[in-house]
Amino acid sequence: MIPSAWYLQAQRFRRHARQAIKSLFSQADVLIAPATPCSATPIGAEEIVINGQPLPVRASMGMLTQPISFLGLPVVTVPLRTASGKPIGLQLIAAPFNEQACLRAARALETMGITDARVAESAA
Repeated sequence: MIPSAWYLQAQRFRRHARQAIKSLFSQADVLIAPATPCSATPIGAEEIVINGQPLPVRASMGMLTQPISFLGLPVVTVPLRTASGKPIGLQLIAAPFNEQACLRAARALETMGITDARVAESAA
């Protein structure tokens, strides 16, 4: 259990951060951000290296999605192929309660051939 004061402070911070980011949606319907810090790792990998720092795969692959979840914003993650053929995740983030903007953007990227959800040959 955590002290109630810490919980209340976190909720106040969440509300403040959510208000601050909402202004971005007056300029754009959807924000685009990386969803993962690197391309897909081999099955069974336990470590990734980011900026020269070895990090545990499980705890680190979501480091870029956790802040969006904390803010309670709708998000869709789509796969993009890298030159190596391994996918990297891309987040499509919308204003609160605007899930349809995320889904429309994901569909548009798919229609244009920008996203690619096929299984990588090395994983097949």
